[in-house]
Amino acid sequence: MLGASLNKAFYHPDPSLQSSWNLTQLGLLVFPLSPFLGAVGLGFAVLLTWLQQSSIINRRPLNWGFALLSVLLIITAGFANNKTEAFLGLFNFLPFFLVFVGLSALIQTPAQLRQMAWILVIGSLPVAIMGLGQLFLGWTLQLQFLWIVLEWAIAPGGEPPGRMASIFMHANSFAAYLVIVFTLGLGLWLENYQQLRVKSQGLRGRGAEVRRGRGERLTATSPLLPCSLAPTPPLLHSLPLPLLFLTVAEITNFIALIFTNSRNGWAIAIFACLAYAFYQGWRILVGSVVGIVTSVLFAAFAPSPVAQFFRQIVPAFFWARLNDDMYPNRPVALMRKTQWEFAWSLTQQHPWTGWGLRSFTTLYKTQMQIRLGHPHNLFLMLSAETGFPSTFLFCGLLGWILIAGFQLLRKSKYIEKDRLIFFSYLLVFVGWLLFNTVDITLFDFRLNLLSWLLLAAICGVVYHYDDDKLVAH
Repeated sequence: MLGASLNKAFYHPDPSLQSSWNLTQLGLLVFPLSPFLGAVGLGFAVLLTWLQQSSIINRRPLNWGFALLSVLLIITAGFANNKTEAFLGLFNFLPFFLVFVGLSALIQTPAQLRQMAWILVIGSLPVAIMGLGQLFLGWTLQLQFLWIVLEWAIAPGGEPPGRMASIFMHANSFAAYLVIVFTLGLGLWLENYQQLRVKSQGLRGRGAEVRRGRGERLTATSPLLPCSLAPTPPLLHSLPLPLLFLTVAEITNFIALIFTNSRNGWAIAIFACLAYAFYQGWRILVGSVVGIVTSVLFAAFAPSPVAQFFRQIVPAFFWARLNDDMYPNRPVALMRKTQWEFAWSLTQQHPWTGWGLRSFTTLYKTQMQIRLGHPHNLFLMLSAETGFPSTFLFCGLLGWILIAGFQLLRKSKYIEKDRLIFFSYLLVFVGWLLFNTVDITLFDFRLNLLSWLLLAAICGVVYHYDDDKLVAH
């Protein structure tokens, strides 16, 4: 019932890679609930793909770039003050580079992108339901089966308290996950809605042809038209199962995202909605969203008389979170501005090799007398811990993928029927970049692996349509 495209996507265009593709789909389905089992499936898929596609993998210039980046990161770890911590920090990068390289050779078509998006949206529902139960029904759970094979921890009342985290370690991590699945789900919803519109218009057209063939002059909208001849548009009759499921999933994930109380998640979800509206040319929707966002911003940051007027309309849940009235008197050391300034000062002191991966926590605690895991900006953290050369190369490789993706999107003759799903993945990529400028998803295994999988998906489709050249001529 999920459409012919899903049936088609179940089979890999290269039969020799079918086993790897099956493992990828199974691993991705169980991954949100059991990262260990999901990673095992994805790991075997990557290994098989490497064995079968090694010649193709070795020819791709982007992979050489990640190999060079790996060497640079190892070198910077050798110069670190705490070499043990720095070499341990490599495990947040090097294994995921291998995953990226393998999956970019496995994922080749937009049909596979669509299949992956469906799997991610389906897998997100149990996680979101657990989050709603955590916050509103007082659910609490501490489940561990065979060490890490299945490990669920649901903190009563959320983590931090009052903020939905579901089975994730922190509400911000859960928000980052929800932003990904919400954006992909919205793309699938729009695709199915458009197909429904086309089908509805086709039925109207066939009904009009029947009436013209019978010599009738009544139009399809005439109130005198016999009911037996008037086609019932599916939009008015009933939603097909895929669209109904996506509607429920999107509403559920959006509600969960709101109660993560993550400003970053809210902002990126709004950005995604605006991007889709611009892409579809829905000016009224764009205006409505801009109006709502402006009202919330006025309620949070406008001068007192103006703010008081908008606060009568906008719930305090939103504006008080934005301007920090909800959490007053926070220590200066917990402010992002303080963290960013400190990370930048570290970069200026060791601009070439940095201080070593995983060094920020110790250095910040020594200076500020407070423990903080990271500076809430991936790129500042990389520059502080690995130096400018590694950071610039990392950003360059990501920029290469993003530019090549948008170049392919412009080539409608290649992906004319699949532009929306490909646009959705690019939008997730942009959202990931934005999220990592104010937070870091690197240290959550689920988010890190999922991020590299999505980047590999974009890159794999680009290679497939660009004849194994990442940058179009």
